[in-house]
Amino acid sequence: MRMIAVSIVALVAATPALAQTAQDKTVFDTSATDASGSDAADDAVVVTASRSGSGTEVRDLPASVAVLSAEQMEQRQTRLVSDILRDVPGVAVNRSIGGLTDVRIRGSEANHVLVLIDGIEASDPYQGQYDFGTLIADDGARVEVLRGQQSSLYGSDAIGGVIQYITPTGAENQGLSARVEGGSFRTAAGAARFGGVSGNIDYALSGTLYRTDGTPTDREGTRDIGYTGIGASAKVNWTPSDVLKLTGVGRYSYTDALSNDSAFSGPRFGFIVDTPGTHFKNKAYYGLVRAALSLADGRWNTSLTGQVADTTRTGYSAFGIDYGDKGQRYKASFESSLAFGTDAFRSKLTGAVDYEREQFRNTAVSPFAFSGRKSTENWGFVGQYEGTIADALVIGGSVRHDQNDRFADVTTYRVQAGYRLPFGLRARGAYGTGVKNPGYFELFAFADGRYIGNPNLKPEKSKGWEAGLDQEFAGGKATIGATYFDSKLQDEIFTTFPGPTFVATPANRTTRSQQRGVEVFASARPVEQLRFDLAYTYLNARENGTVELRRPKHIGSFNTTVFSLDKRFSSTLSVRYNGRQDDNAFIDPSFVPVRVSLQEYVLVNLNGEYRLSDRFSVFGRVENLFNERYEEVFSFATPGRGAYGGVKARF
Repeated sequence: MRMIAVSIVALVAATPALAQTAQDKTVFDTSATDASGSDAADDAVVVTASRSGSGTEVRDLPASVAVLSAEQMEQRQTRLVSDILRDVPGVAVNRSIGGLTDVRIRGSEANHVLVLIDGIEASDPYQGQYDFGTLIADDGARVEVLRGQQSSLYGSDAIGGVIQYITPTGAENQGLSARVEGGSFRTAAGAARFGGVSGNIDYALSGTLYRTDGTPTDREGTRDIGYTGIGASAKVNWTPSDVLKLTGVGRYSYTDALSNDSAFSGPRFGFIVDTPGTHFKNKAYYGLVRAALSLADGRWNTSLTGQVADTTRTGYSAFGIDYGDKGQRYKASFESSLAFGTDAFRSKLTGAVDYEREQFRNTAVSPFAFSGRKSTENWGFVGQYEGTIADALVIGGSVRHDQNDRFADVTTYRVQAGYRLPFGLRARGAYGTGVKNPGYFELFAFADGRYIGNPNLKPEKSKGWEAGLDQEFAGGKATIGATYFDSKLQDEIFTTFPGPTFVATPANRTTRSQQRGVEVFASARPVEQLRFDLAYTYLNARENGTVELRRPKHIGSFNTTVFSLDKRFSSTLSVRYNGRQDDNAFIDPSFVPVRVSLQEYVLVNLNGEYRLSDRFSVFGRVENLFNERYEEVFSFATPGRGAYGGVKARF
């Protein structure tokens, strides 16, 4: 399989005539404009930025948003969604193989990012965040990334922003498609999807598999840390009349992964070492039902939604179950939106009510761990206004009040505006507040001699602003943009090690942390034969003057895709840079952390695909082309160069 991949990549380099397909209408980072330079600019729609239940045209959104399209995910041969998120300005990824994969936006914590999958809140109710290492890319899926405080729309968790992963409906992606591949580290992966329309019903079924023997995460070890991930989803839309639409979504995720522990004695104390028998399993079930009613020629839209997330995580050692937890989230939402005004002054007013109940229990038997069930209920009341004047000035505002039975009630808000000049320049700005309630792990977790939760924690609160400019050139063939952001976080939850026992426990800081920086993007299609996307982020994240952990000052990416003139051959080059960052190392037997610096690194991927016919194609890629040695988390070794190849079919 290595020879297949390398041969295809060699064919990419040897192709003399390259051209971009005219049908590739993709959107990258827009920050309220289309950064792809395609004529899809005015038609690009995002659904995450509004509670109205309908999409918002990107040109009418004065906020920082990125859309990673299905075409981009396919062109970059994305297998784990966290990989392509590295190409979004303001986003940083830390993957610890055999552990959590954290995604941060604008220097926020990973649990400050709200994650939606087809509209379902996907975070683990116990962990308080979503593990992106479990999300395998589906055929035809796309990702929306909304940056900045969004608690006024979604409540707790949306301090840094919102990431929504969206799978296509049967009407959007009809037919049968399948993909199989294999390659380095005894990796095998596949995906299949079937979608279609029958009368007033459209349906879609999809499944994914990713399995690898992996590589050692111990710097000096020989134990390969393997991973098996399975995903399955179903989506059905029934439109019994012109004004009523019923939707059902179901999703299942399963992960079985090996892991290693840190040494607790000897000269390698605190370093990751081979730990035979250690692994974890994670299961998650998600479901959503929605009824949407559209009246007054589509100007008045009302919906009622119910959703559930059920997650189970169990860790094993060589002696049996080491830890375990089970969490559920039940949520109901009522939304109603009215559009009114004239062509010169369009307005939309939306109201929403959310009810949410989260609960958890520890499943591992321990005389020290809390073994009962804890739950939290929350009511949220949302108001949102969106207005467009003369197709140039866009204004918006939202406010939300949350009533919580565990934490103090809180009100959050956001205001934003943008103005487009006739020569393609757009100026925009926003100010917002956010909140993040402590998670059950922070409140009630217990690990004998190592960690104890703090039930007296307060919610974290954030406020921040942003201002940006975007400029289109040559009728939309190229776009550049820059955004400055500045956020402050108070009552930040951190881990402290109080004496005399030095057992880790969370607490609220009395000082403020600040995250500020600049996001830059450029995207162009100067000729039909070439397209490129570039993203860069400068981040200065400090807490009381000290640089915060795992916040690299510089992050950047460059992606370019070319096509042959007959559109049968394509190749994509991806270059991703991650700057130097600090991390904590628990290499002192007192468990007091030692701050260390992780080296910067550059990852280069090169792939190619050749269409044998309208139905079949072969593809290959090389990941980490130059065999970069790096660590994203202290002491977790990462894979070297890998080559993969396979076949795709579509009917």
